[in-house]
Amino acid sequence: MRISSSVFEHLGKIPPCYTCEGANVSPPLSWHELPPGTKSLALIVDDPDAPDPAAPQRIWVHWVLYNLPADCAGLPEDVDVLPAGTREGLNDWKTTGYGGPCPPIGRHRYFHKLYALDTVLPDLKEPDRKALEQAMQGHVLAEAQCIGTYQKGD
Repeated sequence: MRISSSVFEHLGKIPPCYTCEGANVSPPLSWHELPPGTKSLALIVDDPDAPDPAAPQRIWVHWVLYNLPADCAGLPEDVDVLPAGTREGLNDWKTTGYGGPCPPIGRHRYFHKLYALDTVLPDLKEPDRKALEQAMQGHVLAEAQCIGTYQKGD
């Protein structure tokens, strides 16, 4: 299974328009080669370098989606209508939806993690990352990630 973006390469720089210094819109994402038996997908975008890559203290969550349909091949730039059945979780701003990179210091890594699940999860309301990860336990068929980087002023 693979996940990628047409606007940044794996380990490449995320363009400013997808960050707090730009329009803060979600980047386009696409995925391929889902394993047989995939019933739904989950997407978590997070930053393990918060607040300072030289002394990380926490993982900052930027986006949580689950129950993306298995026949969905990706998300467009600045997605405003999610695929039917998709549910949103809470990011670390305690809201749903995408929140772009806005690192206070240094170059941070942003992990775009896709999970293929063997089930459609029940309505978890608006789970945070930990609650979604707990609900996915025992149901992950495969996972893939694409990492982008960003530092203010890029």
